[in-house]
Amino acid sequence: IETSCDETAVAVVDDRRRVLAHALFSQVDAHKLYGGIVPEIAARAHLERLDLLIRQAMGEAGLGFADLDAIAVTAGPGLIGGLMVGLMTAKALSAATGMPLYAINHLEGHALTARLTHGLAFPYLLLLVSGGHTQVLLVRGVGDYQRWGTTIDDALGEAFDKTAKLLGLDYPGGPAVERAARNGDDSRFALPRPLRGEPRLDFSFSGLKTAVRQTARSVAPVSDQDIADICASFQRAIADTLRERVGRSLQRFLHEYAGEGVQPTLVVAGGVAANQALRQALQAMCDASGFRLVAPPLKLCTDNAVMIAWAAAERRRCGLAADSLETAPRPRWPLDAQSASRVGHGKRG
Repeated sequence: IETSCDETAVAVVDDRRRVLAHALFSQVDAHKLYGGIVPEIAARAHLERLDLLIRQAMGEAGLGFADLDAIAVTAGPGLIGGLMVGLMTAKALSAATGMPLYAINHLEGHALTARLTHGLAFPYLLLLVSGGHTQVLLVRGVGDYQRWGTTIDDALGEAFDKTAKLLGLDYPGGPAVERAARNGDDSRFALPRPLRGEPRLDFSFSGLKTAVRQTARSVAPVSDQDIADICASFQRAIADTLRERVGRSLQRFLHEYAGEGVQPTLVVAGGVAANQALRQALQAMCDASGFRLVAPPLKLCTDNAVMIAWAAAERRRCGLAADSLETAPRPRWPLDAQSASRVGHGKRG
């Protein structure tokens, strides 16, 4: 079960890497009027749809609850209302059937998806670029993750959405900016490349977003061509930034695993991974560095329940313990233990 943001999803997966069912309801139309996700609307939509999707997925798989081994659910990070809906439903199913409950970190779902789709071996690098996250993680094994870089302000998807809203484009903003950029001149506006040259592996997009606003004001009133040129220049700045920032992580990976016979691989996931210009930039960077670029199918890059079920299957196979029915939702939940220790404690921490 996945209800961490604005997608209500239920899937059935087996440990032989087969997706037996995947039911999903998108809330894009409900939030389009507001130009962004409204948490209260999202939570209510999850509540209205989740039981129907569970019935749909079980019917599609042709299974009864007695045929399942475990219940998996996203317990964080995400919007607290949605997390509560999914987690309480999963707890009810676990209590009623006696099946173990696996409370999954949403980021772990993204981290392990490539093992489902490509049978990837550990270790590998993960670039997660979505509306809520921009991170580079070293994936060493199930439950063994090290965060190398993260955004120090806005996530990349958020920067796309806010740029689109500023320019009066449709929601969701990522696809709208990409469409507009196809007709634009990406060299017209000199936008910044945040943190270029910094030895640390983090990202920053807030300044770039501000530069877009200032650029739009400087040519106001903006024409359709102005918007296309701004979008193209923005997208090029993002591509250059990813090449430079992620490229440093690739070199670190090569240094740490030199002589160990490891196939250097970069996995890219998250909704922003659908952007073709950015994917081409990452492919060129990987080709130049001797890396294999792996991108799961788009429907498994964005929020989905398949990755949550698969993460539980991986944890179960490794003998990792199931979770208690006392487990609480965690709107903030870093994947790597070192970062988690700095976030704080308690139910929300």
